[in-house]
Amino acid sequence: MSPDQISRAQSRVTKDQINERIARSAPDALIYEPGVYVQQTAHGQASPFVRGLTGQQVLLMFDGIRLNNGTFRQGPNQYFFTVDALSIDHIDVIRGSASTRYGSDALGGAIYATPIDPVLDKNNTKLKWRPKIFTRAGTQDKEVGGRFQLGASIGRKTAAVAGFGYRAASRLESGGQVYNPGHTKPLVPRFEDDGRTQLGTGYHEGTFDLRVIHKLSPSVKVVGALYGFRQFDTPRTDQCPPPEAPDSECLWIDQQYRTLSYVAIRASELLFLRDLDLSVSYQRYDEQRRRERPRSYIRHQWKDAVDTLGINFRSATEAFELSEYMFAKLRFGFQGLVDQVSSSAKTLFTDLEQTTYQSRGLYIDGSRYFTLGLFSELEVYATRWLTLYTGARLSTIGARTPEDTQSETKGVNKNYSAIVGRFGLDIRLHENSSLFFNVDQGFRAPNLDDLSARTQVGPGFQYENPKLGPEYSTTFELGLRSKTEFMRADTWLFATVLEDAITRSVQDATLCPPETPACASSRARYQLINAPKDSLILGSEGALSFFFPYDLTLRASASYAWGQGPDLINPEKKVPLSRVPPLNGTAEARWSHPDTGFYATSVVRWALAQRRLAPSDFSDARIPSGGTPGYAVFDLRAGWLFNEKLALHLIFENIFDAPYRTHGSSINGPARGIRAFFSAAW
Repeated sequence: MSPDQISRAQSRVTKDQINERIARSAPDALIYEPGVYVQQTAHGQASPFVRGLTGQQVLLMFDGIRLNNGTFRQGPNQYFFTVDALSIDHIDVIRGSASTRYGSDALGGAIYATPIDPVLDKNNTKLKWRPKIFTRAGTQDKEVGGRFQLGASIGRKTAAVAGFGYRAASRLESGGQVYNPGHTKPLVPRFEDDGRTQLGTGYHEGTFDLRVIHKLSPSVKVVGALYGFRQFDTPRTDQCPPPEAPDSECLWIDQQYRTLSYVAIRASELLFLRDLDLSVSYQRYDEQRRRERPRSYIRHQWKDAVDTLGINFRSATEAFELSEYMFAKLRFGFQGLVDQVSSSAKTLFTDLEQTTYQSRGLYIDGSRYFTLGLFSELEVYATRWLTLYTGARLSTIGARTPEDTQSETKGVNKNYSAIVGRFGLDIRLHENSSLFFNVDQGFRAPNLDDLSARTQVGPGFQYENPKLGPEYSTTFELGLRSKTEFMRADTWLFATVLEDAITRSVQDATLCPPETPACASSRARYQLINAPKDSLILGSEGALSFFFPYDLTLRASASYAWGQGPDLINPEKKVPLSRVPPLNGTAEARWSHPDTGFYATSVVRWALAQRRLAPSDFSDARIPSGGTPGYAVFDLRAGWLFNEKLALHLIFENIFDAPYRTHGSSINGPARGIRAFFSAAW
């Protein structure tokens, strides 16, 4: 069930838009949305920033199920990439603190993916099949892949859809080197001899899914679902090879697996309840990494898995009368999750054919993480022109890790509790225009990655801090939304205050924990701490669309965020926040022919330079010295929607072959090339 918070700053990407954009991934589908900026640490990874925040500070959901677990990494991570874009019906982006409705981690916002549903044929009494194929290809990385999808209608009340997908991509060709302001080469990525093809890129992956619905009544259905993602042999670009290391060294993600299964009861109306969603879920993340150092005859290997059991309930009452002119609706729900972690590490000395097992892996084997939350929200329709929103959430989170004396890892036995709330006004200025004012709070408890992980991150090596406390956010926003037959406008101003923000603090090599040789040998070392003073993110975003005769549409979006926080060495001094995106935006002109199904779209994606760097950014090889240059990339799209069963989409991408990189990424954007997407049903 999709979000219904029309009073919030949010946008939706539809299935048709995902297909026309030939999105390489679920994050890639979001690059045209206001307030969203997509970073790529690797060719097979991508992390959406929402209002300057990403990673653990943005909540990811799939069909109402949390994807975030107790091991989500600080900063950009790859987890939304594990959602197959071809299995999605639409994606909603809720911008700004949103923990009242969605729980922990929603400091910058929440991203909510809704999968495609099987088609239920009410007039069918027999078994009816609906096969469909999708194929796609691209020249910049020689991508080939596709999906086979089979739908089935089984009588009038039951339907199912199953899908199997595969994709293989080679090394990615870019427009060339992206130079820093001093016109010197950044440390990553490295290139083949042609100066365009990037080392540390390329991957292959497979996906599978099965979704069954059964109608118990016209308003009640049962949903059973299984989704799987399997990615293999994916190099992490900034570590393949690492900065200043030989070309033969590489950090590989040998396996990146995610499996999600759940059963849900969903009802638009059941007894006195409305919009009911009750689900029980099981999810497993598997990750196997390998660092090759052939000149030293050493191979490091890590293996981690997280099993999550969850229960989620959301519902609402029907509208009830408060007075002759006032009505209200109450929304409420609860959520509970348990994470169980297994983790191990070993080192192989390839010349001696010997193996040494570490006492601990990235995490402590047997760690657990518990999440419980209760919320309620009240919507009051005071008059035809005014709606009030208010609500609160109580969250309790527990972290447990065993002690490991050999590596001098202290055990963790922590409980965190928080109450957050929201208040909003929807003021109708006109039949087609509304003014919104919202105050929303966010909350995130330290997770197992913060409290116990020892891991290589972009700027260097990061190790645990079991004394961390929670971080909080409060977002103040003012929005204006207008809609007419010929125009749509959606503009927002916001300010987000981060309290006790969890941030990286530079540490000396002498403080490295034992049994972690990668710590002392890294370019820099970090430990997470709670910032001593508040941080602030200010910004604005908006989208504007015009609809002209002859099916011509013009759309533009722009986003800006400015962040600063305390200097950890001198808290009285302010410094920029890490990896906050620069001013950026998009513009599209689309024309379509209603009779032939032909369409054509011209697109520009742009960003200004980002030279406001945090202290940790200066040691981050992904960020050129002095900042990331600005860019403008021009694309042309065209396609034919022959009928409801056949469609062809083409993109002539980066027409002027511009070398460019989104801020904080390890890879440069694709070179000039062509991508194609074809679908057929019968």
